Amino acid sequence: MKMTLRWFGSKHDSVTLEQIRQIPNVTGVITTLYDIPAGEVWPLENILKLKEEVEESGLKIEGIESVNIHDSIKIGLPEREKFIENYIVTLENLGKAGINMVCYNFMPVFDWTRSDLAKKRADGSTVLSYDQDLIDKIDPEKMFKEIDNNSNGFVMPGWEPERLEHVKELFEKYKDVNNEKLFDNLVYFLNRIRPVCEKYNIMMAIHPDDPAWSVFNLPRIINNKENILKLLKAVDAKFNGLTLCTGSLGSNPNNDICDIIRAAKGRIHFAHVRNIIHHSPGKFDEAAHLSKDGSLDMYEIMKTLCEIGFDGPVRPDHGRAIWGEVAMPGYGLYDRALGVAYLNGLEEAIKKSNKTK
Repeated sequence: MKMTLRWFGSKHDSVTLEQIRQIPNVTGVITTLYDIPAGEVWPLENILKLKEEVEESGLKIEGIESVNIHDSIKIGLPEREKFIENYIVTLENLGKAGINMVCYNFMPVFDWTRSDLAKKRADGSTVLSYDQDLIDKIDPEKMFKEIDNNSNGFVMPGWEPERLEHVKELFEKYKDVNNEKLFDNLVYFLNRIRPVCEKYNIMMAIHPDDPAWSVFNLPRIINNKENILKLLKAVDAKFNGLTLCTGSLGSNPNNDICDIIRAAKGRIHFAHVRNIIHHSPGKFDEAAHLSKDGSLDMYEIMKTLCEIGFDGPVRPDHGRAIWGEVAMPGYGLYDRALGVAYLNGLEEAIKKSNKTK
């Protein structure tokens, strides 16, 4: 596996490339061009400039998270063709730059949802938290303000102001989009971008819905084994694959993550590994990466990834904010570094165990 960290760029991240380079076994980053709105073309010169900045630090760009998909594509509006063409040009530019993995999602309006970005734990650390009872009381139009007010001054990925300032209009546009239509629009999009992906060997790794159920009555289509396999079969080509996000899939305790890993063998292009604590249906907190700190068996998850031969990029995902660090919620330096150390230790233990068999 290629150990990476997510890096949002020098203008948007409290963590520097110099700091990331000092974390043992981290050889690359998963990054993005944060300043380009969804639907616009990523200029090749901007991509090359970002690549040069990362490589000068001694790291490598192992993938992009995300090239955001314009809502017209998800809704299936007539103007989607223009935005798909723009997306194809962006993928071509990434391919020319030698960047061959794109993590993306197909979630309507909100890329992910939490009710609290800084829930305080008993030890004083803070975590992202989800409580369906609280979400049910929030006006969707006010959701962006809730997130923005608790983001420590950072622009949260998936909650960019230019896209969410028209939330009411977006909800109106999605009113006739059900799960079936959203799925069909996703398949259409993937078939349209297939030629450029196969030309440049770009792996598209869809991120599961987060959380893994409908929020604000919006459709959700990538939230369990059945739906994941349905998509992999609908566009049965290697480029069409999965970001195995343990936290997103694990938000629903009915999902067997190891079973999903085995079922998607050969089509997992990227892995987000994080632990969460289930409190009750519809209520969970992010956690430290240790198995004993949450509800997921992190050893078994890493072991299963090793067993299927997964050798792509992996990164620790949302962790705790500790020691008073001011950072983007879920993406502080210290807990991310601890997450890397833990995942490295698991992988080494698994490899040693396999050698003694």
